[in-house]
Amino acid sequence: MKNNEKPEVWLRGPLAEIPDLLQPVAHALLQAQEEITVLVQDFPDELLWEKPAGVASAGFHLQHMAGVLDRLFTYARGESLLENQLAYLKAEGNPPFPGCTAADLLKVLDDRLLSVMQQLKQTDESTLKEVRYVGRAGIPSTHLGLLFHAAEHTQRHLGQLLVTARILTSA
Repeated sequence: MKNNEKPEVWLRGPLAEIPDLLQPVAHALLQAQEEITVLVQDFPDELLWEKPAGVASAGFHLQHMAGVLDRLFTYARGESLLENQLAYLKAEGNPPFPGCTAADLLKVLDDRLLSVMQQLKQTDESTLKEVRYVGRAGIPSTHLGLLFHAAEHTQRHLGQLLVTARILTSA
């Protein structure tokens, strides 16, 4: 860590209004947001959809993180996906409109993170062990399992995004 950088989010203390048991979820999501914001500032838009060695593009990772957060937090509320969510899923990996930039995709992800942080603030810890169902198959999980997986999945794609961006910008 450089002297002028803040400690990672989880080392800055509890987040206001976030239930105690959900602090790690919120910390992981906010850490991802900070790292992605720094990455996107200097990322060349012309490389957004490139797939080095056939791996997923940086654009895909940005879209996918926003989409998965939307879907998993929908399931966490005990709801089914809507048609627009399914359409978003099918379109991941493709530019949503001509001239789409990394900043455009970051805005979508930031908006989604704002929404999920609000949902975390409103989450009753007594519901965390309740069963929630995932997908059309109705695979059982728990409320906490979905929230934890949303954070873990976001961190996993952040790592992939960082490596992909490094490969693309080092060439």
